[in-house]
Amino acid sequence: MSALLDVKDLRVSFRQDGALTEAVKGVSFSVERGETVALVGESGSGKSVSALSTVSLLGDSAEISGSVTYDGQQMIGAGESLLRKVRGNDISFIFQEPMTSLNPLHTIEKQLAESIALHQGLAGAAARTRILELLEQVGIPDPETRLGSYPHQLSGGQRQRVMIAMALVNEPDVLIADEPTTALDVTIQAQILDLLKALKDRLGMGLLFITHDLGIVRRIADRVCVMQHGEIVETGRATDIFDAPQHPYTKKLLSAEPSGQPTPVPTDAETVARTEHLKVWFPIQAGLLRRTVGHVKAVNDATLSVRAGETIGIVGESGSGKTTLALAMMRLITSEGQIVFNGQDVRKWSTRELRALRKDMQIVFQDPYGSLSPRMTCAQIISEGLGIHKVDADRDPRELVREVMVEVGLDPATMDRYPHEFSGGQRQRIAIARAMVLRPRLLVLDEPTSALDMTVQVQIVDLLRDLQAKYGLAYIFISHDLKVVRAMSHQVMVMKHGDVVEIGDVDAIFDAPQHDYTRTLLQAAV
Repeated sequence: MSALLDVKDLRVSFRQDGALTEAVKGVSFSVERGETVALVGESGSGKSVSALSTVSLLGDSAEISGSVTYDGQQMIGAGESLLRKVRGNDISFIFQEPMTSLNPLHTIEKQLAESIALHQGLAGAAARTRILELLEQVGIPDPETRLGSYPHQLSGGQRQRVMIAMALVNEPDVLIADEPTTALDVTIQAQILDLLKALKDRLGMGLLFITHDLGIVRRIADRVCVMQHGEIVETGRATDIFDAPQHPYTKKLLSAEPSGQPTPVPTDAETVARTEHLKVWFPIQAGLLRRTVGHVKAVNDATLSVRAGETIGIVGESGSGKTTLALAMMRLITSEGQIVFNGQDVRKWSTRELRALRKDMQIVFQDPYGSLSPRMTCAQIISEGLGIHKVDADRDPRELVREVMVEVGLDPATMDRYPHEFSGGQRQRIAIARAMVLRPRLLVLDEPTSALDMTVQVQIVDLLRDLQAKYGLAYIFISHDLKVVRAMSHQVMVMKHGDVVEIGDVDAIFDAPQHDYTRTLLQAAV
């Protein structure tokens, strides 16, 4: 009996400037009904390209050969009518970057309703009931209040959960999940993995799970395929791969984990930024006159300070207010309370007054693809701030770009490529380089390692710690990955529903948490 999804000798090359670059080199794997197969490997290893090839979702520049059969039907070279029938109905995807997949002009309810109407014929109250059921299944709190929200009004984790709900609308035979828990905090991540497993068991669904997080693979996968440079270098049952890996690359992946501690903060370090009683409430407006009928209390009474050479890690579930707090400190959104930067209260400063400080306060966003201009090359993206802020004006910008690309682990020979030509992890490194090239005093890192594979994650943690020690940088480090937070942070702040529930030294928080919620987070990360 043939597998539900069977891939044999898959080869994918991309044509650029008349030359072919081979991205996938003779890959073979299969997914049975009710089975979870994990594709594991570093960014750029060919995992996502292999998955997208199954239903011909690559661009015109791709040349695909080999065999991909779904339920006995050949997908390579299939007509558009067959591919349209299979895509999203029989084989569904959860993509890594939800902001590029959700329509920014439509509400969450409308986007889910369109899919339900198209594939299930439901409308009105029946469709609304199904939408609420899906949103509750994927862990959206109080889903009825989120139906009218647009993607930009949700946190990164909430957007990812909406994407998962959309993929599950039609109860597909094969679900291809490309880093589906990348943006999720540890408690919701556990819920999503349990949900996917329950759906797989109930529907007899085949699950192809693409991830760089080996902890997830150990928890969810039946079989594992390890990819490197476009090839599968090792495959086998998950227990065998983890207990007795054979290939050196597999052993390297399994041993990669952030560890160590940052350099201690000098006793005479000056305070770079601090807040006192910071509050961010967003008005809820209703009616014809758009009267304010309530508030979304995103941040309540947050007080913190960060010194030169110090990292404060902010943890909490998606929607807890972590990113909102950081954006308020950067004066990118309106807030109440005191914000002091470089010893000056800047909360009431005008945009013009703030412009001179922008070089000293930089941010690396969670979604690198959404923050990189698709029309600019890597070099142009990284060097843009140099011209605006007149940094090292007497030096060749390309030389500065070359130096910082080496620092963040990018090949300077790729500086003239565009964002779509890089993997997700490489795009995140471009975003880090863009901020680092200005040598800011305060750097907000919003999930900076979430898109990176484990080996590169270790490199980036080491890089950030080295840069901090060298330049005395102050970091606000937002993450749901508690292992990375522990390796990066001097202090940790725990947030829940906009409230700061606990703050203290990193060892005290991890070894002797005082609040029940902190203990819950730490238990979910085990």
